[in-house]
Amino acid sequence: MNKHAKPPRGGQKQKGKGASDLEHLVLAFEDNQLASALYGQFDENLALVETELGIEAVARGNELDIRGEPIAVRRARAALEHLYGRLEAGETLENGDVEGAIRMVAADDAATAVGMDTSAKLSMAKINIKRKAIKARGPTQDAYIRAMDRAEMVFGIGPAGTGKTYLAVAYAAALLERGAVDRIVLSRPAVEAGEQLGFLPGDMKEKVDPYLRPLYDALYDVMAGTKVERAIATGVIEIAPLAFMRGRTLANAAVILDEAQNTTSMQMKMFLTRLGENSKMIITGDPSQIDLPGGQRSGLLEALDILDGIKGVVQVRFTSADVVRHRLVTAIIDAYDARNS
Repeated sequence: MNKHAKPPRGGQKQKGKGASDLEHLVLAFEDNQLASALYGQFDENLALVETELGIEAVARGNELDIRGEPIAVRRARAALEHLYGRLEAGETLENGDVEGAIRMVAADDAATAVGMDTSAKLSMAKINIKRKAIKARGPTQDAYIRAMDRAEMVFGIGPAGTGKTYLAVAYAAALLERGAVDRIVLSRPAVEAGEQLGFLPGDMKEKVDPYLRPLYDALYDVMAGTKVERAIATGVIEIAPLAFMRGRTLANAAVILDEAQNTTSMQMKMFLTRLGENSKMIITGDPSQIDLPGGQRSGLLEALDILDGIKGVVQVRFTSADVVRHRLVTAIIDAYDARNS
């Protein structure tokens, strides 16, 4: 039993017409303020749990009355106790955290098996950086973080909004903070959607910065702005277009290639062979968003085929179900996939 919740009262199946298969559980949390934060403003977090799991949750102060199908009730309990534990640890909760906990309990065999030990705790991989702890918001993010822990080269493949780039940058920042690497190298193909750098105004940095902006945004979210600027100025963090990687060996570094679906075969081979000693390489991309001209085959798709099964290389595939942005994004991705299938 989690330390923060008293032993549940009830737990007996409710008798009566139409309710013989429902389970009833009462959770009592020790801290009223944390319980209120768990429920969310106007109980929005509870409403989300009710909608996603098909249960009924009624809050009475620090007590929470949960009714529904047995598996759904157990999932709700595991998710809510996990979220309460995060609040006890001083963290704050967003809708995405609640959705992530629900995804995790739905995917966790220990949390969904009939007759499970109801004291089982939900385990979610996390990235610890000084600014905040970033926890997985679903089973695929969990697998992605764990893959980055154990493998030298990780491919994160799937649609926009699944956290592929953000988690990769956060992981690189964590490695840098604890001294596991000496620098971070972030790269993207600089030409997309048929545009040519020569047509853009400004010097080379001004030309390529718009393409690299998502990497800057992720960095500034996981690290203090002054630290990012200082690290960029000293070369500890390097953000450069893919063409700048040629001829280099990247040792003692966390190296990330974003938007890799827009690499050619030769560019991808060139990038992958930059890997040096004591380095970690993470490649992210969305195969449904290839902008290469003339029907060229994506270097990302080719690499996924060629490197499949090689020890030290892990592929993690995200789907629309893993989208952690606005819920409408999932519906949009599914609609486009259905039209193109």
